[in-house]
Formats: sequence, structure tokens, C-alpha cells
Amino acid sequence: MNQTIAVPADVDVPDIQPDFSAPFFAGFQVVASYILAGAMLVVLIMLIVAGASLAFRGLAPERMRTWAGENILWIFISAAVLGAASGLFAWFINFDFGF
Repeated sequence: MNQTIAVPADVDVPDIQPDFSAPFFAGFQVVASYILAGAMLVVLIMLIVAGASLAFRGLAPERMRTWAGENILWIFISAAVLGAASGLFAWFINFDFGF
């Protein structure tokens, strides 16, 4: 019992367009915007404090200057990574702070 099924050789597949109108996408965009902006502000403040404590001897105690000297490279790296992530997020999705 062989049954032959005719399969068309040319199938027309329509273009698939994603639908980004789901409600959680807007919420995700707002939450991600606040997280990236908050992290950038924290890293910027850390960078200013570390740079100032290294630049001016009387501004901070010796322990603070030691901490800044050991960690300023990591602060620069985290600022670069967060800046790149924020830039990519702003390029592809756009920041939305809800107001």
C-alpha cells in the first residue's frame, strides 16, 4: 500500500515580523534603563572619589588611597563595560525612564 503525496516544489513562506508590542517589553525597557543609569552613576562617583583620593594626599586617609590605587584600574574597566552596554542599549532599544 504505497500512497503518493504530492509536495509542491516551490513554497511561498511569508516574511516573519516580530511583534514588540507586548506590555512587558515597555516595563523591561524602563527597568533596564534605570539599572544602567544607576550603575553608571555609581561607577562615575567611584571614579571621581578614587581619582581625587589619589590626586590629593590630604583629602583621604592612607587606607582610602591604598584602596583607590589597587582598584582604579577595575573601576576604569567597569566604566568602559557599562558605557559600552549603555551605548548598545541606547542604540538598539533606546532609553526610557517613564516620563
